[in-house]
Amino acid sequence: MRTVLTVAALVLALPGCGGNGDGGGGEGGGGDATRVVASFYPLAFLADEVGGPRITVDNLTPPGVEPHDLELPPRDVARLGDADLVLYLGGGFQPGVEDAVARSGAESVDLLPAGAEDPHVWLDPIRFADLAVQVSKALTGSGASAAVLAHRLEDLDAQYRAGLADCERRELVVSHAAFGYLADAYGLEQIPLAGLSPEAEATPRDLARAAELVEERGITTVFVEPLAAPAEAWTVARETGAKIETLDPIEGLTDEEAAAGEDYLSRMEANLRTLREALGCR
Repeated sequence: MRTVLTVAALVLALPGCGGNGDGGGGEGGGGDATRVVASFYPLAFLADEVGGPRITVDNLTPPGVEPHDLELPPRDVARLGDADLVLYLGGGFQPGVEDAVARSGAESVDLLPAGAEDPHVWLDPIRFADLAVQVSKALTGSGASAAVLAHRLEDLDAQYRAGLADCERRELVVSHAAFGYLADAYGLEQIPLAGLSPEAEATPRDLARAAELVEERGITTVFVEPLAAPAEAWTVARETGAKIETLDPIEGLTDEEAAAGEDYLSRMEANLRTLREALGCR
C-alpha cells in the first residue's frame, strides 16, 4: 500500500538513503527498494539521512526553483503515483503538490501538531531532530535510524547557542517571515517586512514601521533570501543606511552548492556566520 506522510504547514520527511537528497531529483533504483518522493530539499535531506540501504529518494523541486511556486507536469504527477512514500508539506506550502497527492488516493498520515502555521520548522535543528525520530519510527517502528542525524543536529544547535549568546543586536529584519522557528530557538526577534508567503507584499505602513525600528534600534542589516530579494527590502535598506545580506531559508540547493558538497548542515553553518557578523556577536 502506498503511504503519504504529510506535515500540513510543518515539515515531514521519511527516511531514505542512496537517493537524490541534493535536490537533483533522479529516478529511484529498481528491485525491492522503497521509492520515496520528497516535494523539496529539506524532506529529501531528511529522507537520505535517516533511511536505510533499500531506500531511494526523488526530489520533486529542481535546483534554483522556489518550492512554493512548484507546478507539477504530468510526468511528476506520475512519479507521485508510482512512489511507495510521498513526503510533502500541506497547509498551502506547495499547493500543486498537495493537489496531486490528493488525486493519488494514497493513504495519508498527518503528523502536524495542532495549530501550526509556519512550515519552516527545519530552521530549528532540535525540532528537525524530533521530526527525524518521528519519521524513523513511522518507517521502521524504531527511532534508532535517526540517532546519528539527531546527534549532528544537537551539535549544530550547540554551535548556534554558543555563537549567538553574546550579540550587540538580536533583531532579524527579513523580507518575509520564514525565520520564526530560528528566532524563537535562539532568543532573536524576527521583524518581517511581509508575511509567511514569499509572494506576500509589504504595505507602505509595513515599510515605514520597519524603517522606524531599524533607525530606533540601530539595526545594521536587512536580510533577503537567495531566491527572493524583494524591492521592499532594498527600499528599507536605502532609507535607513542598513546593508543587505543573504540569509538562506534552505528550501533548496543550487546546482553549484550541490556540486560543492553543500547540504543542510553546511548551509545552516553559513547562516550562523552571517548572523554573527550582522548582529555583532562576540
